[in-house]
Amino acid sequence: MSFLLPSLLGTGIFSVLPFADSLRRSFFRTVSGDFCGTENYRAVFSNEAFLLAVKNTALFTAVFLPVLITLSFLTAYFISGLKFMRVIRSVLLFPLAVPTAALVLVWKLLFQPAGMVNGVLTVCGADTVSFLDSGAAFGVLVGSYIWKNLGYTVLLWLTGISGISSSLSEAAKVDGAGRLQIMRHIILPNLKPTMYTITVISFLNSFKVFREAYLVAGAYPHRSIYLMQHLFNNWFSNFELDKMSAATVAVFGVILAAVSLLQRAWDKEARA
Repeated sequence: MSFLLPSLLGTGIFSVLPFADSLRRSFFRTVSGDFCGTENYRAVFSNEAFLLAVKNTALFTAVFLPVLITLSFLTAYFISGLKFMRVIRSVLLFPLAVPTAALVLVWKLLFQPAGMVNGVLTVCGADTVSFLDSGAAFGVLVGSYIWKNLGYTVLLWLTGISGISSSLSEAAKVDGAGRLQIMRHIILPNLKPTMYTITVISFLNSFKVFREAYLVAGAYPHRSIYLMQHLFNNWFSNFELDKMSAATVAVFGVILAAVSLLQRAWDKEARA
C-alpha cells in the first residue's frame, strides 16, 4: 500500500479534485457565482459549436480506431517472425520521437495550397486540392494520427504475440493449418486481453488529438476537424468556465460509459 500512496496522492490532487471542482462549477454561473441548476448543461447541449465538436470527435474515433487496430495487428503479425526485431522496434517508435512542431512542418510542406502534394497533382495535370481548408483536412488528420500511433500499437501487439507459446502454432502447422488459419484460431483468441488494452488506450487517445490540428489551422480550423479540444480551448480563452465544466462532466460520462461497456463485453467474452 505504501508503494501506491504517492500515485494515489498524485491522482487525487491532480485529477480527482479538479474534476470535483468542475462538477461543482457546472451548476453555478461563472460571473455571479449563483446556483443555476442544469442551465449550463442545457446551454452546452444546444450550443452549435459543441454539437459540431462532438460529431467530429465521434467520427474521428469511429474511423481512426478500427483502422489503427486492424492495420497495427496485421503489421505486427506479419513482422513477428522477422529477424533483427530490436532494430524493427526502434524504427516503430520513431514516429513518437518526432516533435509535434516538426510533424506540423511536414504537414504544411505536403498539404498547403503550394505544397508538395499539390505540386505533384499539377505536374500530373490534375486539379489542386485545398487539403487544410476543406473536408480533405479530416483525412489528413486521421492519416497523420494513425502514422504517429501505429508503431506504438504494433509494439503492444508484438508483446502479446510473443507471449503465445510457439508450440501451439507448430502443432497446427503439423496438422496442415495455414498461416491465416493459425491467425484466426490460435493467435487472435489468445490476444483478447491485448486487444482490450489496445482498444481502451486508443479510444482514450482519440479524445486527445488536438496539437497537430491546432498548430496547423489555429483555434478555428475547418469545420471537419473542429474537435472537442478546440472547443475547450476556446471556451477557456473566453473564460466560459461554466459551460466548459458542464461539457467536461458530460464528456467524462460518455467516456466512462464507453469503457464500462467495453469492460462488460470483455468480461462476457472471457466467461464464454
